[in-house]
Amino acid sequence: MSTDQTVTERTSLRHRLWLWLPDRVDRRVMVAAWISFITEVIIIGTGGAVRLTGSGLGCEWPLCAPDSLVPVPGMGLHSYIEFGNRLMTGVVGLAGLAVLLLVLRMRRTRRDLFVMAVIVVAGILAQAVVGGITVLTGLNAWIVGFHFFATLALVAVTAAFLVRAKTEPGPRELAVPRWYMILTHVTTLFLAVTLIIGILTTASGPHSGDSAIVRHGWSAEVLAHVHSVPGYALFALVAILTAVASFQKLPTLRWAVLLLIVLVVQIPVGVYQARAGLPALSVGIHMILAGLATAAMTALVLHLKRPIAHA
Repeated sequence: MSTDQTVTERTSLRHRLWLWLPDRVDRRVMVAAWISFITEVIIIGTGGAVRLTGSGLGCEWPLCAPDSLVPVPGMGLHSYIEFGNRLMTGVVGLAGLAVLLLVLRMRRTRRDLFVMAVIVVAGILAQAVVGGITVLTGLNAWIVGFHFFATLALVAVTAAFLVRAKTEPGPRELAVPRWYMILTHVTTLFLAVTLIIGILTTASGPHSGDSAIVRHGWSAEVLAHVHSVPGYALFALVAILTAVASFQKLPTLRWAVLLLIVLVVQIPVGVYQARAGLPALSVGIHMILAGLATAAMTALVLHLKRPIAHA
């Protein structure tokens, strides 16, 4: 086979692959987007398991052992838990990369989806680096907290992708009363404050990620009470948003109801863990519910507007 034939076949293969990529949102895009979102939520659980089982220093970084990428015999269970979370990072990365590749051909017609896909892939790469810094700094509480908050941000972006993928591109108009929009953004602020104080509360609690590391920060008991104030305010605001959306038949109703349900579960879990001294399992559940609340709030905000109908 001549060199010219080889080049022609390679060019033809690239062309066929390019044409195989969707030029509009189809089932392949939606399935990949859902997998990306679900894996982002799951990694909250696996990351929480690392911290809550005291496995944060189970592996070194960037290798798990001095001469091995994977745990070696004798390193103990903690190394496998930590390495399992690293493997999950790879799964999340592959899912995000799949979404990016699937929207590559529509990068001009659906620039919004392309930009979000790029953000997710870049965020995952950055998170891998932050995870390494977390280990190298001996599980610094601020780095650990930022690591979790950044994961919540990626959950929000993957949720936003799912919402926008189902809507038409182009100019959008307000689909709710203006005061309702303002109240929704205020509610988003309360959610952010609740999450930040919750992260500070956990950082001051008994789950440092390693049994040899003892936190000497603020009182977790005091912060738990502080955390509850914006938490209850958030619940009240979401209840109002849900009631108004129901009475006025607003497009935000489904997502307001979903967010309210998450909070109905989240609040008792939070009360229980505060009174029981932050048991590991309840803290892990609380973390995952925080991710789901973030996703529901994102969907709610994105349904405040709708595409402008063309005459």
